[in-house]
Amino acid sequence: MKNAMFRGKRAVIATAATVVALGAGGAVWTSAAQADGTVDGSERDRVGAAAVQAVGGGTVIDVETSDDTGEAYEAEVRKDDGTEVDVALDKDLKVLAQESEGAEGDTAERQLTPAERRSAEAAARTAVPGGTITDVEAGDDGGAAWEVEVRATDNTEWDVELDAAFKVLTKTQDK
Repeated sequence: MKNAMFRGKRAVIATAATVVALGAGGAVWTSAAQADGTVDGSERDRVGAAAVQAVGGGTVIDVETSDDTGEAYEAEVRKDDGTEVDVALDKDLKVLAQESEGAEGDTAERQLTPAERRSAEAAARTAVPGGTITDVEAGDDGGAAWEVEVRATDNTEWDVELDAAFKVLTKTQDK
């Protein structure tokens, strides 16, 4: 009878340990790669550093998991001259491709001056308090002078359009 009781306790302990291990593993996975593909924490830092090194310096704007065959990550880096480069990396952080904005035959976008970028970012942050600026560019549709993409603290993404005086014209949530 005691043997049966000990076997039952061992089974309960083993089951509990398995549940704890699976829960911890799931928490680690979700903290590194969110459902929307964004990569956070030390994994973001690791991937971002590889992308920055690949383009010769700059600031990481965004890191996401990739759904393209053979690619594990896509990182967007803003170089010190204001140009933006998309970098595709494999799981070992080997660079697979680099593409500058406008490289697919699009006309290159007008580069913003540092003062224009700062003003646009400040205006967008008033529209989405606490948000992280993910992209700033000159407007290309004739209506807005500046277009800013912002990721809010709850991970929702917003498009903020500004006039030439950096006044908010529209704020639209990405779907």
